[in-house]
Amino acid sequence: MTRAAPQPSPTSAGDVGRRILVVLPLPPRQLQPNARPHWTAKAGAVKRYRQIAWLSALAVRPRQAMLTARVTAKFYFADRRQRDPDNLLASLKAGFDGLVDAHVVGNDAKMVHMPVEQYVDCDRPRVEIEVEEVGA
Repeated sequence: MTRAAPQPSPTSAGDVGRRILVVLPLPPRQLQPNARPHWTAKAGAVKRYRQIAWLSALAVRPRQAMLTARVTAKFYFADRRQRDPDNLLASLKAGFDGLVDAHVVGNDAKMVHMPVEQYVDCDRPRVEIEVEEVGA
C-alpha cells in the first residue's frame, strides 16, 4: 500500500480528545512473537525499546495521563511486503509499556488498540503510534 497517512495534530492537554503522536524505530527482531531468541537477548531488546518509547513520549506527553486511550499503530516499511498485523501489534508491547512509564496513559489495560496500518517509506522506516483520549 502506498497511500499517504493522515498526520494527526497534537492538541493541548486541556482539550477533550487529546491526541499525541509518538514516533519510534521499527521494533527489533527479538520482539517479534515468533522469534525464539535467547532470554537475555530478548530481555535486553525489551529494555532498550521500552526506554526508547519512554524517551520519545516524554517530549509530547500530556500534562495529565489519559485514563482511556485509542491507540493506532502505523508501520512504515522500506518494502511492500505485507506482515501479519497481529504480530506487528504484539511486537509493540514494550513500546506501549514505555508510554505508560512516560505517563501518557495511566494503564496499558485501558488502551483500545485499533487495527494496525502498514505503509511504505523507503527512506525512513518507523512506527508512528497515535494515542487519542476517549471517554472514560
